[in-house]
Amino acid sequence: MQYLFLLFACLLFSSLTSYSQNAKNYVMLKPGLTESELIHLAANVAPSEQQLRWQKMEMTAFFHFGVNTFTDREWGEGTENPKIFNPTGLDARQWVKACKEAGLKQVIITAKHHDGFCLWPTKYTEHCIKNSLWKNGKGDVVKEVADACHELGVGFGVYLSPWDRNNPNYGDSPKYNELFVNELTELLTNYGKVDEVWFDGACGEGPNGKKQVYDWPAYYKCIRKLAPQALIAIMGPDVRWVGTESGYGRESEWSVLPIGAADQEKIGETSQSSVNIAPNLDCQKEDLGSREKIKDAKGLMWYPAETDVSIRPGWFYHTTQDKEVKTPEKLLDIYFSSVGYNSVLLLNIPPDRRGLLHENDVKAIKGLKTLLDKLYAVNFASNASFNSDGINAKAITDHLITTYWTTKKGNETGSIDIILPNPQTVDVLCLQENITIGQRIEKFRLDYKDGDQWKEAGKGTTVGYKRLVRFKPVTAKVFRLTIEASRLNPTISELGLYKSPVEATK
Repeated sequence: MQYLFLLFACLLFSSLTSYSQNAKNYVMLKPGLTESELIHLAANVAPSEQQLRWQKMEMTAFFHFGVNTFTDREWGEGTENPKIFNPTGLDARQWVKACKEAGLKQVIITAKHHDGFCLWPTKYTEHCIKNSLWKNGKGDVVKEVADACHELGVGFGVYLSPWDRNNPNYGDSPKYNELFVNELTELLTNYGKVDEVWFDGACGEGPNGKKQVYDWPAYYKCIRKLAPQALIAIMGPDVRWVGTESGYGRESEWSVLPIGAADQEKIGETSQSSVNIAPNLDCQKEDLGSREKIKDAKGLMWYPAETDVSIRPGWFYHTTQDKEVKTPEKLLDIYFSSVGYNSVLLLNIPPDRRGLLHENDVKAIKGLKTLLDKLYAVNFASNASFNSDGINAKAITDHLITTYWTTKKGNETGSIDIILPNPQTVDVLCLQENITIGQRIEKFRLDYKDGDQWKEAGKGTTVGYKRLVRFKPVTAKVFRLTIEASRLNPTISELGLYKSPVEATK
């Protein structure tokens, strides 16, 4: 879609809302803290219940669908005739079922894109599906997607573009903000449970040539009231953009990020004891949350990354791109560099003019699932024995995030020896932290024993919910994980040693 991220979304401005949440995902910092005191606070910032649920999904899907599908464009102008929207065999259940079978746990539908065309029969504009030829104007794409999600047990989310190139009220900020909240209200009250609301930062001109001043606090307040379980991304306080639409995130990905002085002033304006803000940060920077970045912070918050990418060159369906669908091998490479970099992968799979996911796209995501099943088929560490200078090493293969190995009190470094029953060939290390008590690991290394010598297999920096490290295949019986730096006691909730079904392409 090429959202206006470069101009808008990567410079997320401060907004706040006063909803009840777990205070652990946000902390104010008093002036004059020592480094030790700062690190103690940073190490104990943790996700809210909604953020943890979202992180555990690992992979979600985007459905870009609308008038652009039929005009063969990426961005509509808002002048399209609604009658052009007329899929010949729309089957939202096919979309959702294909995603579920491929391991994607949630989907997001573009209920309204920048062209202003609404995929539900809204009361607030005529530029919507009720004036299309599809089902004689009686259809509702949002409802069909929501119903399929609820039937199949897949999370349901909506994308609602704040930029509206059709609505005459756009640019008259009070009027349009009221209309936008009304649109949100319809989406959050008429379609059952909504799990995510996704905003981008696009803010161009409307039909009157004016730009809109968005009332983000009012939008957030509406969502928190009507769908308190829903996360707000990307121009929102719960989930941030990773900084690229390539599918490749950053290797050192912190979920605990700093809040600046301007954000603190916003917090000071409210008497609420529990607030949430979207910090003012540049999402494209390589380092967002290191010790250097948080040392002058006025506050810290849990603000995890989402990595979005389209399965095709474009975000909407184009017949000319049917042979340009990413291969399963490419998608696996993206998986390693998104989910494997402590992020959630948002994969766009655009329905075609029939109203179906194209067979090439379905084949690709099924192929990804096959590769992932092969990757995770055998954890060679599952039957290992462990020697450790820490506590509870057996917990690292019990499939529970809240049980974990850690070091003895006060130790920020430590190691675990993993002794396999027999030598095995592996080339992937999987690590998970117990993020329910915070993200802590700053540097780690995996070694293997070759005769009497220890040799390095792979290494990394941050872990977070999940870190995958690929390395050249090694055959060994004894491995050693060493935590070389951490914020307080490190935790490892899960450890896996795997053999990838394909060699790394990056």
